[in-house]
Amino acid sequence: MFRHANIWRAIDRLARSQGLSPSGLARRAGLDPTTFNPSKRQTAEGRTRWPSTESLAKILDATSTPIEQFITLLDDAPRRLGPQRLPVIGYAQAGSEGYFDDAGFPAGGGWDEVEFPDLSDPHAYALEISGDSMHPVFRDGDRIIVSPAADVRRGDRVVVKTRGGEVMAKELARMTANLVDLKSLNPAFEDRSLRRADIDWIARIIWASQ
Repeated sequence: MFRHANIWRAIDRLARSQGLSPSGLARRAGLDPTTFNPSKRQTAEGRTRWPSTESLAKILDATSTPIEQFITLLDDAPRRLGPQRLPVIGYAQAGSEGYFDDAGFPAGGGWDEVEFPDLSDPHAYALEISGDSMHPVFRDGDRIIVSPAADVRRGDRVVVKTRGGEVMAKELARMTANLVDLKSLNPAFEDRSLRRADIDWIARIIWASQ
């Protein structure tokens, strides 16, 4: 029986096999670049979505991938032995162009790396905190591990990047079809309410060095 996670994982694997990000794969297939974004993989209520059969047909055609080959990508991959190497991105750099693709996955290279137990998320990365805007939860110099593939729900600590290039770490207070309400980790800073249309991507913080 097919599960949501298997289908989305197969799409990610197909993209990597072509040397593409998920958004790059969507572009090649003539789809909207955000078609396979993490935000499109679940509803505003947190329920997982299926990709459309049209989008699947288009990426298979664009990559000349037989359906039989795509089905092999659905299988759970053997877990790697040893740690996963994660790129480390400075918090101040995260808002700059070129560090993330349209889906919120790290892009490019040449950054430092840190070893971390295997997360089974090839797009996971570390952000190094700077400043005191997240004190006392996160302090200057802390590293947080961010997983774009992880489901995001109310109460999670998340990293959000706006279309204007602002990057912030907050607690997700509420998420609807139109709005995302964020609670500040530092009481000295105001809570934020953002329109979904103004958010580039949102990803869950799954670990912090403290």
